[in-house]
Amino acid sequence: MTKKLFDLQERLRAYALAFPEAHEDHPWDHIAIKVRKKAFVFLSGAQLYEGKLSMTAKLPVSAEMATTLPYVEPAGYGLGRSGWVTARLGPKDPVDLDLLKGWIAQSYRAVAPKTLARRLDDAPEDAATPSARAARGSENRYRPRRSAPGTARSPARKSRNLPPAR
Repeated sequence: MTKKLFDLQERLRAYALAFPEAHEDHPWDHIAIKVRKKAFVFLSGAQLYEGKLSMTAKLPVSAEMATTLPYVEPAGYGLGRSGWVTARLGPKDPVDLDLLKGWIAQSYRAVAPKTLARRLDDAPEDAATPSARAARGSENRYRPRRSAPGTARSPARKSRNLPPAR
């Protein structure tokens, strides 16, 4: 693998690992970045794909646009039907690092539990990295309001197939 591709892989790996609860795993000789037990990005070195770096991510919003690029195709094993795409980048391919990072962020939001994805939504617009956003996560948790004493309401009943209250 060329130094350029190795550096790109390391930058993408570091970016993905900065998301809340992201960790690295190594199934099938690939680097899998997971949130809890679900993978949201796969990185494969050039030794597996004719000297190209491979990145696979879930893109529910932009998969169709991504596959218009010459180095992107729907992911194999039927994953392409669910919005997963694979980008295979060679040493001479133009690389838009911000685009690839955006795909990683989109994939994280698609795979992560809603509570973790919400942490990113609560971050200010100027937060530059996932780790800066994640640092604010614990202070931004939703806290329900408490009602004034004596004003508590009983929970609403669902009317579907329930016997009348007595």
